[in-house]
Amino acid sequence: KRLAKEARFQETQAKNAALGKKVKDTPAARGKGRGEASFFRVTCKDNGRGMPHEDIPNMFGRVLSGTKYGLRQTRGKFGLGAKMALIWSKMSTGLPIDIKSSMKGQDYITFCRLDIDIHKNVPHIHLHEKRENNDHWHGAEIQVIIEGNWTTHRSRILHYMRQMAVITPYAQFLFRFLSDAAEKNLTIKFTRRTDVMPPVPLLTKHHPSAVDLLLIKRLITDTTKPNLLQFLQHEFVNISKAHADRLIGEMGPDFSAKTTVNSLTSQQLVRIHQLFRQAKFDDPSGNCLSPAGEYNLRLGIIKELHPDLVATHASSPQVFEGHPFIVEAGVSIGGKDVKQGLNIFRFANRIPLLFEQGADVITRTALKRINWSIYKINQQQDKIGVFVSIVSTKIPFKGTGKEYIGDDITEIADAVKVYSNFPYLLSLYGHLLI
Repeated sequence: KRLAKEARFQETQAKNAALGKKVKDTPAARGKGRGEASFFRVTCKDNGRGMPHEDIPNMFGRVLSGTKYGLRQTRGKFGLGAKMALIWSKMSTGLPIDIKSSMKGQDYITFCRLDIDIHKNVPHIHLHEKRENNDHWHGAEIQVIIEGNWTTHRSRILHYMRQMAVITPYAQFLFRFLSDAAEKNLTIKFTRRTDVMPPVPLLTKHHPSAVDLLLIKRLITDTTKPNLLQFLQHEFVNISKAHADRLIGEMGPDFSAKTTVNSLTSQQLVRIHQLFRQAKFDDPSGNCLSPAGEYNLRLGIIKELHPDLVATHASSPQVFEGHPFIVEAGVSIGGKDVKQGLNIFRFANRIPLLFEQGADVITRTALKRINWSIYKINQQQDKIGVFVSIVSTKIPFKGTGKEYIGDDITEIADAVKVYSNFPYLLSLYGHLLI
């Protein structure tokens, strides 16, 4: 909200200056006395597959540059979080972002320095060149200078890193904070515990009960199928030829199997959409999802919390509004550096959720829908860890921040309650750690 207010103020100032009007002074920011903001150089480096040289400017300097013709689970919530970091850098320091990348087998490293033209939504490239890759390195490195407050947010950052280590025990990563004062330096290494990687999500077509009118229009624009029968059969999942014939028969006399999709009117498209919402279709499969896996979740909990008792379980693929989802849950008792009471760890598509916890379906379930006392567990004094990971092609986030999952989706709320219920987990897969 503060950034939006400042952006609107700056826009007004620019218009007044262009019109020759008097420009007001920038209003002083009203802080809450929680520490002084400073500038930080943040560097993130990996040894992944890297990025193509020619694609980097658009990948980082253009917001919402991609399209989703097919459907599969995406890793996080916003695409490349580096775009958000770039915009934050532009708002707080005005400095560009530096990107280094090299793909496996390349004999050069791409270096790109750019920022974003927010009004035109295009990258503003300062430097884009190829450099020698004598060490045969592959991966990506992103460096950004931003304004921040380490003193206030230190615990949040470390909590985020620990949650990442829980949900990704197959990854090894290093977090390092460097200060002018050597005694304030901090280095934490999260080690790899397994080589078992989550499955790669497969690309799938849209489920007919999950599409809206705009998506139907876009699919018609992009399809190579000439008639309605082939369009229904090949552009959606779980519609066979016989099923497509029945659907066309129910659409009315204005439709036939040979109707060309390009000739469909707006009224006919509305009819197709209505029928999709009313008809029954088989549930989509879960091969477009990439859950961490019960094995990895268990290892992550053991690795980071060292509990006395742990139980985990993963659901089979379930469906809401035509979108498949999987719930993975774990409950632990005791452990290292675990506070008394409920310690809730929330994940959406393997990304930790830190904020707005109170309204989240996972938190509400753990606090209000599970009676811990009947299982001889003291909710205030015992060290209880509740871990719930939800993966889906559509996470039902609430709010623009996408920091919590709504409690109004019955299918998800019921699944979270079942699979995070301690005695259920214990009866299936619980075991005492020695």
